[in-house]
Amino acid sequence: MKPARVLLADDHTLVRAGLRKLLESMPQIEVVGEADDGRKAVAMAEQLQPDLVLMDISMPGITGLEATSRLHKAWPKMRVMVLSMHQNEEYVRQALRYGAAAYLLKDAAPQELERAIQAVLQGETYLSPVLATRVTLAQAQSQNGEQAPTEQLTPRQVVVLRMVVQGHSSKEIARVLDVSVKTVDSHRTSLMKQLDIHEVTGLVRYAMRTGLISSGH
Repeated sequence: MKPARVLLADDHTLVRAGLRKLLESMPQIEVVGEADDGRKAVAMAEQLQPDLVLMDISMPGITGLEATSRLHKAWPKMRVMVLSMHQNEEYVRQALRYGAAAYLLKDAAPQELERAIQAVLQGETYLSPVLATRVTLAQAQSQNGEQAPTEQLTPRQVVVLRMVVQGHSSKEIARVLDVSVKTVDSHRTSLMKQLDIHEVTGLVRYAMRTGLISSGH
């Protein structure tokens, strides 16, 4: 039986080192590479074709959510496990909608990480137990007619929204995302129109209310 090939994507060197050591202690797991931002994660996944990508949600450049979306669209059979400190169900819903096979909190025990990896490699979906009930309730509310707060936004629009409310200019966002200022302005205009919010202060309140940012940004 061939070992499962795993790619690590996290912008913290020590976190990656700890994960690598932990994974290498597991049977039938081979760490084939490491990436420190979302764009590199996508490029390395294309090159290495791992079975599983462990993806941090908050990274410079494109976020783990957008990277997950890109990987899922390009290689649907490639499994992605999102690792995050965020317990807000909105993050979980987004991750699953963008193609993640699992959402695991970073304070999980090593045994839980191993169980999650085994489940994901067998084609299952895995959520940290503390999140499972919240997400089930949120899905039930959605089925009863309540739309998820960011259901209508694309992954790129969510990234732009976060950066706008954090005070970044269109020029700064364009440089980080490697797109034109015109493209960023188009994203801003379309997301404001879709949300029916037409000033930055309103976007900040919306982002805090839906859990897209914390009160301290």
